[in-house]
Amino acid sequence: MLKKILIYNSGGGLGDSIQIIPLILSLKKNFKLVDLYYLGAHENHFMGKLKNYNIDIKTLDLGLKYFGFRWWHLFKAKNSFSKLNLEKFDLIIDLQSKLRNTLILKRIPSINFYSSTFNYRYCSIKKNYLPNDNISKKTILNLEKLFDINIKYTDFNLDNLDETYINEAKKLLPNNNYIGFSITQGNEYRKKSWPLENFINLAQKIEKKNKTPVFFIEKKSNEIVKQIKSKVTNSLFPEHNSNLAGPALVTALSSRLEKAISIDNGVMHMINLSNAPMIVLFGPTSSEKFAPKKDHVIILDSKKLYNSNDISKITLEDILKHIE
Repeated sequence: MLKKILIYNSGGGLGDSIQIIPLILSLKKNFKLVDLYYLGAHENHFMGKLKNYNIDIKTLDLGLKYFGFRWWHLFKAKNSFSKLNLEKFDLIIDLQSKLRNTLILKRIPSINFYSSTFNYRYCSIKKNYLPNDNISKKTILNLEKLFDINIKYTDFNLDNLDETYINEAKKLLPNNNYIGFSITQGNEYRKKSWPLENFINLAQKIEKKNKTPVFFIEKKSNEIVKQIKSKVTNSLFPEHNSNLAGPALVTALSSRLEKAISIDNGVMHMINLSNAPMIVLFGPTSSEKFAPKKDHVIILDSKKLYNSNDISKITLEDILKHIE
């Protein structure tokens, strides 16, 4: 029986953390007495911006910033762990595939080790592991192989949220026929935003269908908000009218939507936790790796539709035909 598990996540974005919530919930559900620990190369969002999702996981703090990304961590990891007076882990789950990070992570004592690095060569038990781009589902399927057990997949439920957020969402969006929009990207390393003018044109057409456009945009993005308000008469920005803030509010608000349209960003993952139907636009990034894997999520990928990384190749008509 597994009683102590460490999950290592090298990604630094909110989306990277939100994507593994089903993995955490599935492990908690199937191993009821397990103590789950989280080790991140960057900020632990579960103790910060994501804390209101009430995800039950402890933090392993080795005092090594950017853990796994510095070769000298190889000589510090084991000693740093020994100072915490913790017993070795029953299982360490490595959610990345860089050789350096994996070798460093293996310095932490464990009985079982799971990693996809070098085609799963560093797993403690050699099996015919399954490829799957969805990080939570892939890991759960392969842990089943590792231990010859069944692990029931457990998704996030709105009941995890404090009732305060649900009630706030009902107050801010009390009616029906809301269509949500998430249009801005967090990291600027790739151009994955659909043109703002396209979103405005789309929102105008949606208004004519007697639906209300709802935009999830940070309060600091004043210029974008001003442009949208000037051209989309009935547009709503519910986060701007609340004393609450953060991802949990976005998820609660998303539960009020008929449908959402988003680019590949952190808000897309927040909306997905609400189980709202979505249309998601992809350009340079991988839809196989990052898109939510649910029946009511429609993926429009410029690489597949137009053989191009240019997300602007996706047309209004491509989207409108999926909106009743």
